[in-house]
Amino acid sequence: MTATPLLSDLTTRAKAKAHARTQPCPCGAATLTDRPDGTVVRHADTVAKAHAPDTVPTELTARLAVAARLPGVLLPPLSPTPVDLHGRLVTFWPYGDPVDPEDPDAAPWEEAATLLARLHRTPAPPGLPPMRGPAKAARAIARLRATTPQPATEPVLRAWAALPAWARAEAPMPDLPGRPSRPSLCHGDLHLGQLVRHPTPDGPWLLIDVDDLGVGAPTWDLARPAAWYACGLLPPDEWTRFLAAYRTAGGPAVPADGDPWPALDTAARALTVQTAALAIVKATAADRPLDDVQLAVVDACARMGSVPPELAHENTK
Repeated sequence: MTATPLLSDLTTRAKAKAHARTQPCPCGAATLTDRPDGTVVRHADTVAKAHAPDTVPTELTARLAVAARLPGVLLPPLSPTPVDLHGRLVTFWPYGDPVDPEDPDAAPWEEAATLLARLHRTPAPPGLPPMRGPAKAARAIARLRATTPQPATEPVLRAWAALPAWARAEAPMPDLPGRPSRPSLCHGDLHLGQLVRHPTPDGPWLLIDVDDLGVGAPTWDLARPAAWYACGLLPPDEWTRFLAAYRTAGGPAVPADGDPWPALDTAARALTVQTAALAIVKATAADRPLDDVQLAVVDACARMGSVPPELAHENTK
């Protein structure tokens, strides 16, 4: 990885923030993420994040305020407002221990579901921007269209075209089947990488990453695990644990009992398409074939064209 002025200065800012919080500082430092849409560095117990270049200051500030008001659900920021660094907005956070990817049996599915239900039941404050989940899916499709076409590209684009306008970020979400949908406070990008234990190492699990937080369809936050389950990538037991915990905690995205798929199907399809699109983009950039997991997601997109949405929930695994 090539050092950049942003990365170097972000590391310096994280060090200064850590030293202001902890004396003496153990001075352990690391770059956690360095991508065009986000750079994250750690110094001891402090994390600094440079957000995407197109981040809107007022929207990020509103999202930080929500995290500060929900310390039992979201990891609270160390500062209430972002600062500017090389034209990028930077925020500071306490470090939390992430989910161990080498220990899938210990994945906190129940805890994630319970946190989501609590988030979804929280009234959204006035002025909070929309949840960005559908917009992220649309950006993934834009990246796919800008990539050299591959054999897998066509079924993914066909599955995208079959989605309703709200799932493609082209219209507001309509009512859910059989019942009205009330817009909820949503995370917008839920996966296991969005949970940490804080304080480390045995504190409670909390949600992180407020970049996509906002008002929208709560089904979107359940869509990724639902899509993994439908594609055969998440074992039925883990999906059942996740869904049962969400219902027990009073989550509003699905009915309290009965078949959840009429509510979840569209969002799960959208997340499947998004995942497949990004898989093709990354594989093409690396000049390598899709792996077995990525092929499973692309195959699911191909099947979408042959199964009407109203019957899709009957064909999940």
